[in-house]
Amino acid sequence: MSRSFRRTGALGAATVALVTFGASAPASAGTAPRAVDLEFTLYAQEVAGEETEAGEETGEGVPAPAVGDAFAFAEDLYRTKGGEKVGRDAVTCTVARVGGPGGTGDLVCVGTFVLTGGPVGQIAGQVVLPFSTETEQPAPFDIAVTGGTGDFKDVRGQIRSTEDGEYARLDFRLTR
Repeated sequence: MSRSFRRTGALGAATVALVTFGASAPASAGTAPRAVDLEFTLYAQEVAGEETEAGEETGEGVPAPAVGDAFAFAEDLYRTKGGEKVGRDAVTCTVARVGGPGGTGDLVCVGTFVLTGGPVGQIAGQVVLPFSTETEQPAPFDIAVTGGTGDFKDVRGQIRSTEDGEYARLDFRLTR
């Protein structure tokens, strides 16, 4: 599986010099829309793994993904690019659909963000992510937040992931 294909599945993060961890408004009661409680940005950088991707050493082409193929990766999370490390994430993606024009398909990715600097806890997320084996850089995408622990107990919301050079920018918008 090529690095660009793996990177497409990244639930990772990227570019703002300031991270804001703080409540901006209390959650609403009743059926009214929930107010955003926490907004912050982190940058994720993939941690090198020990696995060797098919075709890397031989120079042969990498085989096309097939339904059921899966991969996992991990990233370190930073307040700023190369700045203070504030956590890590772990993600698993499975190919759910293939065969569209231009080598397109869908990945189902599930991941957990473990935050250790500032608020402490875990945030779980998932996404169905379209991919193309011909596209080097994925378009920005939104990750659904499905829950959390610690300081993030009962959170919901979304995380916007945007490629930013060697990092991914993660913009968190969470409600309680």
